Amino acid sequence: MLLATCHYRPGHGWDVPPDPAWDSERTLLILFGAPDTGPLTDGVDDLRRAFRAAAWIGCSTAGEMHGAALLDGSLVVAVIRFEHTAVRVVREAIREGEASDAVGARLATGLNAPDLMGVFVLSDGLVVNGSALVQGLTAGLPTGMAITGGLAGDGDRFQKTWVMDKDGFLENHVVAVGFYGGRIRIAHGSRGGWDILGPERRVTSSRGNVLYTLDDQPALVLYKKYLGDRASGLPATGLLFPLAIRNPSDEANPTVRTILAVDEAQNSITFAGDVPQGCTVRLMRANMERLIDGAADAARLGIDSAGTRVSGHPLLCVAISCVGRRLVLGQRTEEEIEAVLQGLPAESELIGYYSYGELSPLANGLCDLHNQTMTLTLLWET
Repeated sequence: MLLATCHYRPGHGWDVPPDPAWDSERTLLILFGAPDTGPLTDGVDDLRRAFRAAAWIGCSTAGEMHGAALLDGSLVVAVIRFEHTAVRVVREAIREGEASDAVGARLATGLNAPDLMGVFVLSDGLVVNGSALVQGLTAGLPTGMAITGGLAGDGDRFQKTWVMDKDGFLENHVVAVGFYGGRIRIAHGSRGGWDILGPERRVTSSRGNVLYTLDDQPALVLYKKYLGDRASGLPATGLLFPLAIRNPSDEANPTVRTILAVDEAQNSITFAGDVPQGCTVRLMRANMERLIDGAADAARLGIDSAGTRVSGHPLLCVAISCVGRRLVLGQRTEEEIEAVLQGLPAESELIGYYSYGELSPLANGLCDLHNQTMTLTLLWET
């Protein structure tokens, strides 16, 4: 496996020019870029000329990562030329009024094969129900299949996101790449680092990812009480106070949900994934040191989950962290990226982005949507 990473900045060009010699049907480009596609056009055109046979997968961000650097308004790219592994990229539109699990089921149908070893997914970040998307994928794929990825971002604006394949930028779509053959290795790790705030409350009315009442009180009214003066900045300020859903199978690691939208007329809150009626939840708030420690823990979990020695091979780390973590960490954001790199083998290359949601397996092996986590996907070939 050959691996290289690079980035393009409008007005500055490439730090390392794309190499057409790496193009092949076993080459995969993973791209993360600014929500405004216009300034990225020249960089994308360069890639089109260099990589005509390769598969492409990418999405918009709330900030891009390349190595230990945090970038904005750029395009970061990983070029992987596999020696033994085949790749296939599929895409599906999110049709108006369609349940997200149906989209996931169609993706699974397009990817499934006897030698499928893992799936990496990038989705629209605004109109999808991330947990339902995962349910559709897992239902259509073999039990225990490694599924990782994330939701696209749009800074803190929540207005428009995109994904891409080799045909270009796509709105209201999901793209996924499957990895095929016995020589590919995929490992993952995910951790948060938030503190619990306030008492436990029961979800007394919800539908999918829309929360209506907590303890029979309007959810938005209650949320605004905790936000105080920050309530006027919703939904963006809601990223500072995510919702923790008690996870009976793993009490120490609740499932975290972050806000995508609010409905003042209904006093409801739309989250990136399901908030099941009857479940127990608590609000959370940031602890900077624990967020950075959580990023380091994600790297440790990723290496531990590999179950084998990963040093000595080129290794790609795709890091997906929540935009809420970036808003909290501010000028310390690069510290969590550095914490990840310190936990990886010396041969590792890292790209990533800040997202509206992260996809990674739980302790029981089943994939789920996460929010406010640092989630890592490690790829290498033996």
